[in-house]
Amino acid sequence: MTDLIDILNRVSDGGPFENLRSPLELGLFLGALAFLSLALVMVTSFTRTVIVLSFVRRALTTQEIPPTPVVIGFALFLTWFVMAPVFDRIATDALGPYLQGEIDARTAIERGSVPLKQFMLRQTRKRDIALFVQIADIEPPHEPMDTPMRVLIPAFVISELKTAFLMGFLIYLPFLVVDLVVSSVLMSLGMLMLPPVIVSTPFKILLFVLADGWYLVARSLALSFG
Repeated sequence: MTDLIDILNRVSDGGPFENLRSPLELGLFLGALAFLSLALVMVTSFTRTVIVLSFVRRALTTQEIPPTPVVIGFALFLTWFVMAPVFDRIATDALGPYLQGEIDARTAIERGSVPLKQFMLRQTRKRDIALFVQIADIEPPHEPMDTPMRVLIPAFVISELKTAFLMGFLIYLPFLVVDLVVSSVLMSLGMLMLPPVIVSTPFKILLFVLADGWYLVARSLALSFG
């Protein structure tokens, strides 16, 4: 990425390649868009959010209700809500000055990575960072902010996966109790041929609605990034 920035800066200085400036910038912009979805998954709250919401749907055993587009859309807007302070700082410290020509691309990337790195460090376990520092065979950083992105990003991802699965496990427990109770009642009544899920699903939906489940899930997700 640094090499691309150096090329872009040299092209922008004029010279025989001055006419290539606009096509090159357009190409870099389109290339950045290709990595946008990857960055959304790797460095934001999206991973934890969409996994927890998927656990909710599986625990309710409602198949495709809510539909997948609704789950992903809800996860995207929750991600936008959680990441808004980080995005605001990036826009103020990096994107705005870069678009106004006050700083170059390298400085904009360095400034923009600071709030993002701070967010990721708050959510990443030290053990996970130590794992990838050891795998990369590099010196342990003296300060958390000195952690390189090639170490921080995978450590952040596995930390998010662990947290999401822990939250999903806690969501599953009350619905598992409902399944066990319904199965026991059906067995005691001798209704062995009736699948328990047919009876337990309405009760789980009723329990989720009475407990205002979506409110609790959204609140827990938003506060878990505090």
